[in-house]
Amino acid sequence: MRTSYDPKYDILYIKLGKAKRVFCIEVDEDITFDVDQSGKLVGIEILSASERLDLKSLLPVEINKETLKKRKVKVS
Repeated sequence: MRTSYDPKYDILYIKLGKAKRVFCIEVDEDITFDVDQSGKLVGIEILSASERLDLKSLLPVEINKETLKKRKVKVS
């Protein structure tokens, strides 16, 4: 499993596996599951991640506080 976070766009991606080709299933307005051809979950994309999750609990995600401050995201 690999977790990556883009603070500029506030997108969290959790990579659970590999696939040559993925199909996107929109679960919610800001949540998409990536599945392989057999339907196995290989990734999860979460938009507006800082509004939905406590990002500090998802180590090893690095959060650039300067970028968050520019976007007016609450940083404690």
